[in-house]
Amino acid sequence: MAESQPVPVQVGEKRGCPEDEEEDAPTKKPRVEKDHKNGGPPRQDGEEEPEGEEGDGEEDGETFADMMKHGLTELDVGILKYVSDHEGFSGILKERYSDFVVHEINKQGKIVHLDDLTIPAEPAEEVTEAPQLPEESDVLTEEQKKQLGELQLFKNKEDNVSIEVMDDTKEKRTLVHKAIKTQFPGLETKTEEKEGRKFIVAYHAAGKKALAAPRKHFWPKNRGSFCHFVLYKENKDTMDAINVLSKFLRLRPNMFSYMGTKDKRAITVQEIAVLKITAERLAHLNKCLMNLKLGNFCYKNHPLKLGELQGNHFTVVIRNISGTDEQVHQALTSLKQTGFINYYGMQRFGTTAVPTQQVGRAILKNDWNEVVDLILKPRPGAEKEFLVRCREEWAKTQDPEASLKKLPNKRCVEGQLLRGLSMYGKKNIVTAFGLIPRNNRLMYIHSYQSVVWNTMVSRRIEAFGLKAVEGDLVLRGTTAHLLSAEEAETCPIHDVVMPLPGYDVIYPSHHVGKGYRELLSADGLDIDNMRHKVKDYSLAGAYRRIIIRPSDVSWEVIQYDDPRISLVHSDFEKLENKPAPVFNKEGKYRALRMEFSLPPSTYATMAIREVLKLDTSIKKQTQLNTTWFN
Repeated sequence: MAESQPVPVQVGEKRGCPEDEEEDAPTKKPRVEKDHKNGGPPRQDGEEEPEGEEGDGEEDGETFADMMKHGLTELDVGILKYVSDHEGFSGILKERYSDFVVHEINKQGKIVHLDDLTIPAEPAEEVTEAPQLPEESDVLTEEQKKQLGELQLFKNKEDNVSIEVMDDTKEKRTLVHKAIKTQFPGLETKTEEKEGRKFIVAYHAAGKKALAAPRKHFWPKNRGSFCHFVLYKENKDTMDAINVLSKFLRLRPNMFSYMGTKDKRAITVQEIAVLKITAERLAHLNKCLMNLKLGNFCYKNHPLKLGELQGNHFTVVIRNISGTDEQVHQALTSLKQTGFINYYGMQRFGTTAVPTQQVGRAILKNDWNEVVDLILKPRPGAEKEFLVRCREEWAKTQDPEASLKKLPNKRCVEGQLLRGLSMYGKKNIVTAFGLIPRNNRLMYIHSYQSVVWNTMVSRRIEAFGLKAVEGDLVLRGTTAHLLSAEEAETCPIHDVVMPLPGYDVIYPSHHVGKGYRELLSADGLDIDNMRHKVKDYSLAGAYRRIIIRPSDVSWEVIQYDDPRISLVHSDFEKLENKPAPVFNKEGKYRALRMEFSLPPSTYATMAIREVLKLDTSIKKQTQLNTTWFN
């Protein structure tokens, strides 16, 4: 996954599609990273850990800093060491979401770009579906198209548009229905009779209708069943984007497939596939989507699978740097030649006062009352008001139904758990907890594994540095092998792995490896018994390289005068023929713009941390932002 490190931003930024001038009002209260994020195997930095800590507009730095004073720092999650000895320097990460750009690297090793909005030509031997009828585009007048466009964008106060069918035949009505749905995705239609005249009424699909199975459309046999396309998104996480597309197309979200989820507070570009939706329908969405753009359409016979990608390519801008050109050169040369410690980044552990790994530890200990308490109890720090009220109700009454009533959105983790408790009772917590989607539940225990791994790797680097030693582990195929003293002499540090704890891994034979047992024992867990009564929570374990060397590393120090401008030329701007940013060599601000590629399951923020030698946690970055803007 490509990683994104949530860092609050003071300067709001809105960049919609050209047709869209309106945007939701900026959120004054920052959104908290949701507990209900996709969990799952190790995430990678542009990828599987969507962020939820950013507001969409301008925020009050001091207020945010005060709210985040209970957040985690890197020390809390075992991130302690660096590999290089260069002098660090300060800078602000993700001051604007356009400062963090992620391009997926697909299965073939190609960096994915949005550079073509055209509809692919149909295969030659196309079968015609029906007798010759007027073109769809001819059945609607310009005035009707204008009214339907306003309805689609919620500008129509009447909430529907009625079109009288003068030439009333079933074929003509079908053509009008089809034209509206194809040209104005998100609208539904029905036929009504008033005073002996027939009208087709267009209205917004909503609620259960939006999730209804789409009508079956003719699909040529020689066209691949899946339409693959490139999704370009700004300041929106992948699941939010999929949900928006689902609503407009009247599909279930699981009709879409992808190789990894990308950061929220970023500009990201990735491949998506959808079953039996035409490129034409998808392309029509471009005129009404905010901060999303679809293109590079093609038809294939297969969906995409999670994890199939080769990695992600990052373009990162770090603003207001204090380092000299020489310091920057030393830091980036070290990153290019040696790399960085492959820690799990901060977004792996949540942003509230109750870290996800604490919940994970309670699950592994089978302490279900503690699990419920950690998820539902009142907590200090940044929270939406309705969550605060829900937690207060739970603390006061322990009544799941009363607490649930405080939540407008029941789909958050708290809502799902409370619904389970109201259905199955407080004596059946395991069953109640099961109402939370599986990936979200697994996120908690993977978070615990990640803290253990980070902690043990810090100890390994402290004890032995960047040299392989006897008792270290390397992978031979998929099997872990303990190095002998002789083998360690010639083994590069980049081949050394360390295990995430589980029942199907071995541990290093040196004293650091033995520390796993002590650490788990201190947490009340038995390293020899990592199987759980509930099969889902049994940990097999895995191996992870301790040092990662990025590829395609390049950088430049740029100077600029306007802190509000984007310093990266995005795919969308290129499509719009907008000029690339121009830098003033005498500009009063300095920024470092760096590019690099990372394999899956690595965190770009950990590479940036190695360059700056700075804590990448929201808590610390908020302090930097607050200082910089005040």
